[in-house]
Amino acid sequence: MELLILIDCLKRASADRITAVMPYFGYARQDRKAEGRVPITAKLVANMLTSSGANRALAMDLHAAQIQGFFDIPTDHLFAAPVMIEHFRKLEIANLVVVSPDVGGIKMARAYAKRLNAELAILDKRRDTPTATEVMHVIGDVQGKNVILVDDMISTASTVTEASRAVKTNGAKDVYLCATHAVLCGNAVEKINKSNLKKVVVTDTVPLDGKKIENLTTLSVANILGEALKRIHKSESVSSLFV
Repeated sequence: MELLILIDCLKRASADRITAVMPYFGYARQDRKAEGRVPITAKLVANMLTSSGANRALAMDLHAAQIQGFFDIPTDHLFAAPVMIEHFRKLEIANLVVVSPDVGGIKMARAYAKRLNAELAILDKRRDTPTATEVMHVIGDVQGKNVILVDDMISTASTVTEASRAVKTNGAKDVYLCATHAVLCGNAVEKINKSNLKKVVVTDTVPLDGKKIENLTTLSVANILGEALKRIHKSESVSSLFV
């Protein structure tokens, strides 16, 4: 709501162009009707931003890339991958495999694996309830290897903690967690601190508000956002940032 009010204020002040910058696009997980009588809130929020007067939208690591199509204005989809990959390269982790916690995250995990010269594995999971996840088995070889779990966000932390337990059960050595948005709902922090994760790496797209996770590293995406905004202002290519 604050963003909508700011956009309206700028529009009434005769701003030439208004770019809505959303490092974390809320309601992104509500992007389809999974069952009857539920809203598609991601589309609703996109409509509200457009109606309020935004000329362009900027977001990072959307839960689903097709959310860009919900906007009727130009939308730039940025990625935290360059910052994350640089960090893990500096750690020089040997015998590495990148693991996607679900089938939907394969594309992101494959991109990380390619740039880190690592192998790729996938977890098959079954949801018992909307917030509880049970990991069934690992597709790929993690025996005796160091694992990086890659996801776009940590919400309740059920998925990532179950994933960590699953790869450990299958013989993985150290398990690292890499996620762009640290939403951390409910008792997510407690779940992570009790898990067997060696290190958790997130970005600053969502304020942690004093939440304390052991072995946490927070990386800044300010340079990526700043460079994207500069290119938008100069009418230069934004997509070439990630080529």
